[in-house]
Amino acid sequence: MPEFETRLEIGHPADRVFAWHDRPGALLRLFPPWWSVRVVSGPARLSAGDRVVLRIGTGPVRVTSEFERAEMDPAGLIVDRQVRGPFERWRHTHRLEPIAGGGTALVDAVEWRGPAGPLGALIGPAQIRRELTRIFEFRARRIDRDLSLMQRYGTDDGARVAVTGSTGLIGTAISSQLEVAGYRVVRISRSHPPPGRSADWIRWDPASGRLPAGALEGARAVVHLAGETIAGLRWTPAKKRRIVESRQKGTDLVSRTLAGLGHPPRVLLVASAVGFYGDRGEEWLTEKSGPGTGFLAEVCRKWETAADPARRVGIRTVHMRTGLVLSPAGGALGQLLLPFRMGLGGRIGAGRQYVSWIDLDDHTGLALHAISATALRGAVNAVSPAPLTNAAFTDVLGRVLRRPTLLPVPRAVLRGVAGEMGVELLLSGQRAVPAEALRTGYEFRFPDLELSLRHQLGSPEASR
Repeated sequence: MPEFETRLEIGHPADRVFAWHDRPGALLRLFPPWWSVRVVSGPARLSAGDRVVLRIGTGPVRVTSEFERAEMDPAGLIVDRQVRGPFERWRHTHRLEPIAGGGTALVDAVEWRGPAGPLGALIGPAQIRRELTRIFEFRARRIDRDLSLMQRYGTDDGARVAVTGSTGLIGTAISSQLEVAGYRVVRISRSHPPPGRSADWIRWDPASGRLPAGALEGARAVVHLAGETIAGLRWTPAKKRRIVESRQKGTDLVSRTLAGLGHPPRVLLVASAVGFYGDRGEEWLTEKSGPGTGFLAEVCRKWETAADPARRVGIRTVHMRTGLVLSPAGGALGQLLLPFRMGLGGRIGAGRQYVSWIDLDDHTGLALHAISATALRGAVNAVSPAPLTNAAFTDVLGRVLRRPTLLPVPRAVLRGVAGEMGVELLLSGQRAVPAEALRTGYEFRFPDLELSLRHQLGSPEASR
């Protein structure tokens, strides 16, 4: 039976590393972003004997697997085994060993009997070992980073944070980040919860103005992320109306509801976008820069103004003007990967438009910072300190993927195919910098594009 073992060291004590594993949210944060993982059923926090069913995908492959937490010993032993799934046998033993200087060695041992049938013919032991190496290196980086954030922003009192849009790419990541930091996350969603996860789930309907106020009473913070996706081939009049109304009505409903509470949250964190600034060429943009022109700038102005009811009653309100969030699990990077991996990537138009981007792990860290940093209010640019032109971004992505980037998309072609959406999202740009985040002490883990891409894509050259 094939076996694999790896040992990686991080600078945090073993009891804190175990506590991280023992919190809700840890399970999803253990999976790398180049995998697609969805919880089908099971508890948010796994104890010995608990089982969870996951839908896991990588590339075109999608499988459903059931795992059991076979052992969970605070002395530093965690054992997971596959109950059913693609492998004939899978047993993973985590050992947390204290090392000199107060750190921990993460020792992961996996034994398995390979998949049967066509999947087994495609995946051999050497491929599995390579993938396990990537996964455990990623996990070490993420656990190390999360524990540093916990030291600075975590809580031990289980304070509640309510999150709308919690099932999307960013909402899922922020929710799990909050949970490992010690917060109790209440998910506000239009959908039904997965089996076994209804205790902290609120159904709402922003279109009809339904949001149970009582469930928000006494929450430490509310993170409002929900809104109609701006992605799509073209912005029809109906699509543009949904984009505006979903943000304006949803934010107004949340802010008015919070304003009427007897014990409102200390902070309301509301999503926004660097599209607020419009197309500004090479101009450096801070939070003090004025609004631009265009559809997205108008959307962002209405979006942010809709939070005024909460602001007027003294709730500290923060608007995260987000740039391009980097994760292979979705968003723009997720869509770019296939053509770039096929050697069909290239700059868009002349490539001179600026891309303000942020690593997904820095975005979740910045959300934690915004909840805790009382000096932060109003707009905060949720972007890295190093915006790049589209041409430079394209070159770095090609280098990380080891693929040529010789096929530009002509401006006229993009305008003809995608219309206004293509012009505003792909041919326009903002050279935004996170002045407020830096002023209030946030430390970026991935300020460099290549470092971020190697982390998110599991490049063998990524380092902790």
